[in-house]
Amino acid sequence: MPLSPALLETLREYWRWQKPRLYLFPTRHRRRRLDQPISDKTVWIACGDAARRAGLRKRVTPHTLRHSWATHLLEAGTDLRTIQVLLGHGDLETTAQYLHLSQQHLQAVSNPLENLKLFSVTESHRRFRRKDGP
Repeated sequence: MPLSPALLETLREYWRWQKPRLYLFPTRHRRRRLDQPISDKTVWIACGDAARRAGLRKRVTPHTLRHSWATHLLEAGTDLRTIQVLLGHGDLETTAQYLHLSQQHLQAVSNPLENLKLFSVTESHRRFRRKDGP
């Protein structure tokens, strides 16, 4: 995933503040040395804590964030192939299973049939009425 300039600057500020030696996010577990990376369990716990602080009742995991990110990309107009590459999926079918469009997004989709010029029922009746006789 490409880093936005704002995120890159935030990470630089964090680096200047924490001055990590080996890993940007070293482990904070007491039994592990600081030369170890943050554990996946710590990331899962951080997601759950952040969700609770945000008042969310739904269970939030790192995978939930991945799904949400992919869905927001799609709703913002990013094509499915680009999302596939960003997620690191080998095939498009895997990516398609990942995406959940919001009802608001689905309702906002314009129907191309709405752009067709349609005749009123009475006008259609008049135009397509069979002519009697020769």
